[in-house]
Parts: sequence; structure tokens; C-alpha cells
Amino acid sequence: MILHSYAKVNLYLRVLDKREDGFHSLITLFERIDLSDRIILTPLPGRKITLSCNRKDLACDSSNLAYRSARLLQDTFNVPCGVEIKLIKKIPIGSGMGGGSSNAASVLLGLNRLWRLRLTTRCLADLGAQLGSDVPFFVYNIPFAAATGKGEHILPLSGLRKTRLYHFLAVPRLHVSTPVIYRKWDELNSFALTSHDCRDILNGVLSIRSLTQADNTVKFLISALKKKQRQGLSRCLFNSLEEPTFSLYPEVFQLKEKLRALGTHPVLMSGSGPAVFCLVSSRKEGMSLWRKIKKENRNWQFFLTRTV
Repeated sequence: MILHSYAKVNLYLRVLDKREDGFHSLITLFERIDLSDRIILTPLPGRKITLSCNRKDLACDSSNLAYRSARLLQDTFNVPCGVEIKLIKKIPIGSGMGGGSSNAASVLLGLNRLWRLRLTTRCLADLGAQLGSDVPFFVYNIPFAAATGKGEHILPLSGLRKTRLYHFLAVPRLHVSTPVIYRKWDELNSFALTSHDCRDILNGVLSIRSLTQADNTVKFLISALKKKQRQGLSRCLFNSLEEPTFSLYPEVFQLKEKLRALGTHPVLMSGSGPAVFCLVSSRKEGMSLWRKIKKENRNWQFFLTRTV
């Protein structure tokens, strides 16, 4: 079985506060993009699980999310089958685009079919949440979704199924640790941002109404996406983690400034970074940006992507 394991960007990410369990409450809007890894699943006899990867710098042991997702399914449902997992990475590692979480979700979805488990999407999403906060979004197999809690409470945005955005994506050759970035956010934000308006969301009661009550910017962003209003998108894109990432990795800030200097394109860092993306009107416009910037910045990786 051959699977595409897609990346994501965050069009909006507001960190609200630190929870008692050590994680952070947040509001985010995910977009799935067509930059992808490839995963090949091959049945093995017994309960053996093997994992190999084209990247030597990626652990292929029980710490890998793809491996852990297969083992979680095996142990939870007492599956007597094994699997060989081959992972061909294209999504930059530690880039803020959810590559590891996407791999985990793809293995859950693929093995659900290969092992004929017939688990529901909700069941797989709940299992995915045990592996990582971004995993449930990829399990839902949708182009856009809002999320709250740690990022695991998913609200599919069905009204945006036909919406397609183009991106010029630049990634410095850095591996950014998400826990380190959140610890820096804690240092910079020693006060709680939670309000009474966010109460329902923080308790996991997620709907369009409660989401937009908690943060009207999300409402405006969803509206701008539906109406394809580029100016509206520019005003609404936001990421709370830019400040801590920029303070620890100044080169990510420099990258964003270079992209902003190329024109009036909305520019934002995805997740905890270091990936930074511009919204462009077409692939042609993205290629034009690529030609302007690639010669003087050969240490960065560049991609042209779109919603998928």
C-alpha cells in the first residue's frame, strides 16, 4: 500500500495559556498542502514491525511516530499482523509543517485498511491524539480545519473544501524543537491569556459559534478564505510562536523580512518554525519569487505548494 503523507501550514495560531498538564491551550487554523512524504506499507508475518527511511538523520526505532502508530494499533486491538514501513521523506524535518504527525496519521489510516480493522475516523483521531496534538487533523483527511485544546479538538471547515491557496515556502536548514519554543513562549508570556469567552473551547466544546466568540479574527479569516479576499487574509494571518522562535533563531526573522521585502504578499511562519510561507496568486507568481531569492540564499530550501 502506497500512501501520500501531506504537510500542513498554520494560517492562524494563537497560544492562550499553559495548562496544568504542561501543554498549552491554543486556537489554530490548519491548511493541508501538497508537499508530501511517501509511505509504503507491506504486510509481515507475526507481529513484527520494521521501519526504514531515506533520511539517515531520522530515527527509525520505537521513538518514531510512524512506528509508534503501528504499535499503538497492534496493542490496542490485539492485532496479530505485522508490517514493514518504508518512509520516503520530502517534508523537512523539524520545520513546523507537521511531517511526523502526518506520517503517524497516514500509518493509522493505512493500517486500518490493510488490517481490516474498520475503525471510525473519530476512533483513529482519538488514538492519534495520544501520539501528538497535530495527528488528529491529518486523520480527518480534509484541506482546512480549526482546532482547539492542545490542537487535538478538530472542527472540519466543510465550507472551504473547494478553496485552494498557492504558497511560496522557504525553510532554513534548521531543526527547531517545538518544546523549546513553547518554553520560550512561557518566559515571554508569564501572564495567562485565557478569558471567560474561551471557557467552552478550553473544555473541548468546539463549534463555529464558540470558536468565533473566543477569537473574532478566526471568523474573519474563514470569511476571507471563502470569499478569496487576499487583503483580508493578510490582516488575519497570525502566529503567537513567531516571537519566541525569532528570539532564539534570528535567521528565521531575517527570512520573513526578506520575503516581505519582495512584495505585498502575506507572509507567516508555520507552527513553531522555521518554515515561512507567502501566499501567492498562482504558481507562476511563486516561480517569480523563487527566481528572485534563490541565488543569494542557497542554504534555504524552497517549495511551491497549494492546498490539497
